[in-house]
Amino acid sequence: MPDQTKTLKVGDSAPDFTLRGTGNTNFSLSEQRGKNVVLAFFPAAFSPVCSQQMPRIQAEKSSFDSSDAVVVGVSVDNTWALDAFAKQLGVEFPILSDFYPHGAVSEKYGVLHQAGVSERAVIGIDKEGAVRYIDVSPTFTDIPDTQPCLTALKG
Repeated sequence: MPDQTKTLKVGDSAPDFTLRGTGNTNFSLSEQRGKNVVLAFFPAAFSPVCSQQMPRIQAEKSSFDSSDAVVVGVSVDNTWALDAFAKQLGVEFPILSDFYPHGAVSEKYGVLHQAGVSERAVIGIDKEGAVRYIDVSPTFTDIPDTQPCLTALKG
């Protein structure tokens, strides 16, 4: 398991960002200080593997809650597609749109694939805003396990 992306390594300060999310919300990383944050980057709403990954994370919601962790999905899809995707799958955690400027947050985090979509990755950020966990899947079809991320955030 690599502990780095093209731009980040474990121990770095997580780059701040604000993105639009499902349910017509805004999400700013800086506003989450004092909580652990798990960023689950994924390539494309409605794709077969992403349609398995997001419900799997939803099913683990109690694990995130008990770890004082906020989990969010991040994709380069637009907010309309992500709203429909979350509704269809019954996903209640925020899914953020890295649509415009296209892939800017994914690029900051080093997980923007050359095809213009986010790679499938899990990045854990601690309560002080430091990166504590990075897992970038070697292929688009591998779904990363979020439990090692929660373990890393527990310290």
